[in-house]
Amino acid sequence: MKIAMIASESNPLAKTGGLADVVYSLSKELTILGEEVIIIIPFYGNIKGTIKTGLDHVCRYQVHLSWRCADVDVYRTYIDGIAYYLISNDQYFNRGHLYGDFDDGERFAFFTLACKELFSNVNFKPDIIHIHDWQPGMLPCLIKEENPRLDIFKNTKFVLTIHNPAFQGMLPREMLGDLYNLSDELFSSGKVEFHNMVSTLKTGIIYSDKVTTVSPTHRQELMSKEGSKGLDDIMWYKEHDFCGFLNGIDVGEFDPRHDEKIVQVYDGRTCVSGKAANKKALVEHFNLLDPTAPLFVLVSRLTWQKGLDLLIPTCYELVNRGANIIILGSGEYEAEQSFERLRGSYPHHVGIYIGYNDDLAHLIYAGGDLFMMPSLFEPCGIGQMIAQRYGTLPIVRRTGGLKDSVIGYDNNNQDIANGFGFDDYTIEAFINTCLYALDVYNNKSSVFKKLIKNAMKVDNSWKKSAKLYLGLYKSVVEEK
Repeated sequence: MKIAMIASESNPLAKTGGLADVVYSLSKELTILGEEVIIIIPFYGNIKGTIKTGLDHVCRYQVHLSWRCADVDVYRTYIDGIAYYLISNDQYFNRGHLYGDFDDGERFAFFTLACKELFSNVNFKPDIIHIHDWQPGMLPCLIKEENPRLDIFKNTKFVLTIHNPAFQGMLPREMLGDLYNLSDELFSSGKVEFHNMVSTLKTGIIYSDKVTTVSPTHRQELMSKEGSKGLDDIMWYKEHDFCGFLNGIDVGEFDPRHDEKIVQVYDGRTCVSGKAANKKALVEHFNLLDPTAPLFVLVSRLTWQKGLDLLIPTCYELVNRGANIIILGSGEYEAEQSFERLRGSYPHHVGIYIGYNDDLAHLIYAGGDLFMMPSLFEPCGIGQMIAQRYGTLPIVRRTGGLKDSVIGYDNNNQDIANGFGFDDYTIEAFINTCLYALDVYNNKSSVFKKLIKNAMKVDNSWKKSAKLYLGLYKSVVEEK
């Protein structure tokens, strides 16, 4: 089966969050299962220095965004048996970052139009085009409205995965023609209209043959008024073609038994000494005073979705109870400054790294005792799964994939529990759960060790989910 993954980012070339992990890891697992997979992403300015294998210029062509004529250069490299096709245009993508510009709508319209033309230019006839989130969301519409009988797309089916429903690709109505060269009749018919604007995410949902999201619980949330970000009516329309598959992690990259980025490798039998050695190195890295104090950690984007309004006051409470805090991430300026103020108040108990450092992230996962994820919403979440892999017990709000992947300890389930959980999105609920976890750490060491071993036994690999996706692909290809 020929499968094309189209996304705005993918490991190991371009990453801001979990989307990049999913696109790469799922593609790699599908390749292991014997499928032919290509990944198409923009050729961002910072990618070139990350390419370790050969890079070939494949072709050049042009696309039209209404009156604009834009050049497309396509480059190709191979990683883990996957062909990466990189869509290059310096005006749109040579900026040193991925998102956040005023013209993101135009940038990804160009990317989507370039993707549509790529297949015939590289002679790849896809059975499945799997698009991710809003950025390439218009592609199924473009192909089905403009090229349904073109030989290269004649038998192609479309799958869309919703990773973050909060970003919906909202554009003014006139952009339908001005960027995508599409008739205003599509807006009038309601196919692309959403709250009196064009939504590329809604369009992708409507035009795709199947829609997935990244956990079973998040599928339920997307069909509710409260958790859908306004998409519930659309998701009910697609109910019978909408699935929730829990993401996995790259267990080759995140493996405490062989991780070269930590100071001492370990497994379930040696986790106590192994984690202690990594914790000591981590605490020393941040110049904290007490390497034996309980260590609460976080590796995350610092944004409102991650529950920062719960996290910041809880950190103050934990430090006052004798804990250390280490946080790695970047995001909203005020959030970054809030954590800097926390460190300023407790410089010997709090370590903050603003930005992303992969080596340090691995050490945090290995050296932490408890991993904090009080998310307002979390379609899947990867941090909690990586933390489990390293025996760092996650403390999560039971939402989305956090609910599906973490079994909270409740005094009576130590044989199966692999973390801690709470439900109400309140500061009090999160503080109480963290203090409960702290009490288990301080006073029930045998239970805490048992929970660590439970967490390290969880199979968070992509094997199961990749087989579910492959089954979905086969089912939709076989449909008449």
